[in-house]
Amino acid sequence: MSPRPHIPARASASLAALPPWLAHALRAQRGPVPWSAVTRGALAAGPLLLVSVLADRISLGVVAAIAAMLAGINDRPGSRRTAVKRLGAPALVGAGGLLVGTYVGDHVGAVALTAVLTGLGLLAGGMSAIGPVASGAGTQLLVAAAIGAGMPVPEAGWIRALAFLAGAGWLLALRLVLPTPGAMTGDFRFDGERDAVARVYDAVAELLDAVGTGQATARRAALTAALDHAQDALAGPRLRRGAGSAAERRLHAQYAAALPLAEAATALAWAAEPLSERASAGPRRLAAAVRENTHTGPLPAPSRSAPALRALDDALLHAADAFDQGSGGDLHARRRGARDLLRTAFGAGGREYGLRVALSFGAGAAVAQALYHSQWYGRHTHWYWLPATAVFLVKPDLGPLVSRVLCRAAGTVLGALFFAGLAAVLPRPEGLVALVALCGALIPVSTRHFAAQTAVVTVLVLSLVMVGGEPQASAARIAETLLACAIVLIVGHLPMPGERGGQVRARLAAAVDAAHAYLTHVLDGPDDRAVRWTLRREAYRALAEARTTIALAAHELPAVARHTEGTDEVAAVLERLVDTTTACAVHLDDTGRLGARHRERLAELLDELAAGRDRLGLRAPVPDLPVAG
Repeated sequence: MSPRPHIPARASASLAALPPWLAHALRAQRGPVPWSAVTRGALAAGPLLLVSVLADRISLGVVAAIAAMLAGINDRPGSRRTAVKRLGAPALVGAGGLLVGTYVGDHVGAVALTAVLTGLGLLAGGMSAIGPVASGAGTQLLVAAAIGAGMPVPEAGWIRALAFLAGAGWLLALRLVLPTPGAMTGDFRFDGERDAVARVYDAVAELLDAVGTGQATARRAALTAALDHAQDALAGPRLRRGAGSAAERRLHAQYAAALPLAEAATALAWAAEPLSERASAGPRRLAAAVRENTHTGPLPAPSRSAPALRALDDALLHAADAFDQGSGGDLHARRRGARDLLRTAFGAGGREYGLRVALSFGAGAAVAQALYHSQWYGRHTHWYWLPATAVFLVKPDLGPLVSRVLCRAAGTVLGALFFAGLAAVLPRPEGLVALVALCGALIPVSTRHFAAQTAVVTVLVLSLVMVGGEPQASAARIAETLLACAIVLIVGHLPMPGERGGQVRARLAAAVDAAHAYLTHVLDGPDDRAVRWTLRREAYRALAEARTTIALAAHELPAVARHTEGTDEVAAVLERLVDTTTACAVHLDDTGRLGARHRERLAELLDELAAGRDRLGLRAPVPDLPVAG
């Protein structure tokens, strides 16, 4: 999970005075330096390239270094088991894209090649709407396909694909084997999971401290983010059997024990009655126990004067028992089948994004091919740069469109000019190999701002070009990036079939559906807390995804942003509804019936949600409030 942007108060006030699309381009994320990722980056692309130079197989080394670079961009903080999916799945898809691109580039003409790449863009764009891992896989599919079709490499396609897998696989191996500097007590292979679970208990404590203050809503959102991160960190393949499985079961149990605590804390925040410091002391001790891999010891009990406080006390007792027993624990994660994934990929959001990716990627390939075959362009051998650049520019998860374009253009110009100066003095190839290793180390830090990431990647790519024996290409890199920026800007503002803002509306409709399912279960469903916690997790996760998509859309140019006006208001109502549903669940557990305050608040919110849904034209049901509580 990326850290939240942190901006000093004075700078924040200055940014607030700017148009949203420009202010977003100037914001950067802050946080501690991820030294473990920096170390992996330094040991990835550079050493692979050095081995290929020594073995006189430079072209394959360049392919492997590109794969390691792409994997490095996806190498974000998290657990090792998460990294298997986050790095491995895109690498496998990218190798397939490289194989397809090589075959098509060798056997068809420019027109057919452009048609095939456009079709791949449509497929990858729709696939990217499924989630972050699918988005990374779609990106690598297209970038690798363009590289396979255009990069002059003498080896056969299957050998290139193996080199690509070797490059990404080397970084993944480093991620699984190298210990994290400053790792917490216990088996270092579980340091990411342990930190993620500990942060959940910290977030519960911080929410309890904020009850009755203006910070409660933000702290509840932070708790949701911590739960999402921990849920993802614990999901995926087991890394060890035998002794290691006991540590995994313990972490699962500690995560599961946090769910009733989070539920009680949310109910207390909804009630908005300030608590004593004693209420948050227990969750803080639990967080420390997770970090230090020790027993909890005695936990201070809060007052039991209200249903939510009694639920908090019961949850603390349950957590203490779970920590001592350390047995299993359901993640209560979403279970999305193939039908759900296809519905997302080919739904309104997936179709709109797929069309824009296809048009951007296909137009980039067509323009690049036209320039490549023109006499005045000089038969430039890196035509694939143009469509590959368009792929990164068209990705909405990297920020609003204009922000992406500005950052990409600025980063490319700065990186190309910086490399041009270095290329005149660095020895070849050893100086360039060292520069590749340095850029690999800088990628994990540069991901905090798209312009910085672009500058680092530009230097790395231009270094690879020169190591491969080709002349310095800074000017061509700048020119093709600016062309890609122009193409994506045009495509991004073209009208598309269906309603504009399809991705935002699809995410919001999914959040409404998840809230509907959660509320219906609480009011009418069986008393099954495992199912309830699963539905609650899904409701809050879907809401967080909708909030993120809405925030990005709000920072587009006014001509684009106006198509999603009012969605943030519906999301705010939905957030209050899910919070109220949680409070109702806790109250029903204690008393067996809804109080008047709960019923009145539910009725108000359901009316507001129905009005907002009708205003936006969302196709999502809103439940009715039962007559009897």
